[in-house]
Amino acid sequence: MAWLLVIVAGLLETGFAVCLKLSHGFTRLWPTVAFSIFALGSFGLLTLALRKLDVGPAYAVWTGIGAAGTAIYGMIFLGDIVSTLKIVSISLVIVGVIGLQLSGSAH
Repeated sequence: MAWLLVIVAGLLETGFAVCLKLSHGFTRLWPTVAFSIFALGSFGLLTLALRKLDVGPAYAVWTGIGAAGTAIYGMIFLGDIVSTLKIVSISLVIVGVIGLQLSGSAH
């Protein structure tokens, strides 16, 4: 259950990063409100998960999902440049996160 919380928290991190861009420096109301909701939800779920999990692997999964998810969202929906190097780099982030998880916690 704790890992499910980390995964959802990571997806919410993607949401708050995207909303941060869409808020244009907190000058647009609804993206700013959405950013706040996603950020509070993400940090809240991560906090709950850390009661049961080691901080290193859990944080790596959280940030990995957020980083990869944000990059992928940007390429698909926001017109960010798509390149082979970017896709390989996202893949390496995901592989690194999986490696940390497999090498770490026995919880």
